[in-house]
Amino acid sequence: MRSDKQRVAVWDTLIRLFHWGLVAAVTISFYTTKTEGTPFLFPIEVHAQAGYLIISLLVFRVIWGFVGSVYARFGTFLYSPKETATYTKALVARRASSYASHNPLGGWMVVIMLLSLSFQAISGLFLSDDIFFQGPFNELVGRDVSRELSRLHALNSDLLLILIGLHVAALTAHKLLGERLVTAMVTGVKYFKQSPADLQTSTTGKHRLQALAALLVAAGITGWLWFY
Repeated sequence: MRSDKQRVAVWDTLIRLFHWGLVAAVTISFYTTKTEGTPFLFPIEVHAQAGYLIISLLVFRVIWGFVGSVYARFGTFLYSPKETATYTKALVARRASSYASHNPLGGWMVVIMLLSLSFQAISGLFLSDDIFFQGPFNELVGRDVSRELSRLHALNSDLLLILIGLHVAALTAHKLLGERLVTAMVTGVKYFKQSPADLQTSTTGKHRLQALAALLVAAGITGWLWFY
């Protein structure tokens, strides 16, 4: 029964849309490179378009990490190395506190994944296969630079798979411990037996103007890359 649990509204609508949009874009991106691309006629073009969408989503997430709702802000879930180490020791001993936003380890995993995705999407803008695809900025760099970026692009793809695997493993572990993180990313709500360590006593408002500005910037980047 949840009647005896504390209900905390954690993830706002835009964060949830960002998360599932990113999941869809990354899935399509991997699919169009690891398979023949069916049902897409030109999978490499779909791959590039998914990359443009990822860039826009990441730009939005960075903006929202500074001006968005309180639990979405980087300042809420990024902790010092000392605090992260303390949390890790408590986690190993199974005495770790619950967090409404990302816990200290999860927060840094988010940053690492965002950085890896950023490199993957941005480096793709400079690549070319010399046959079917040429990134919009490929002509700005020489062939040697483009080939080196292509090599790093492939390596980072493998890193991303590892990070995604770790993310799924963490979600599974939390579910076994009774914390349904996937459900929370759908509903935006978490339930706690005790108050989470990062419980915010005040909200930061609706952020309608910030949301509009962030969405316009992200949409503008998508359109610019799409028609560049």
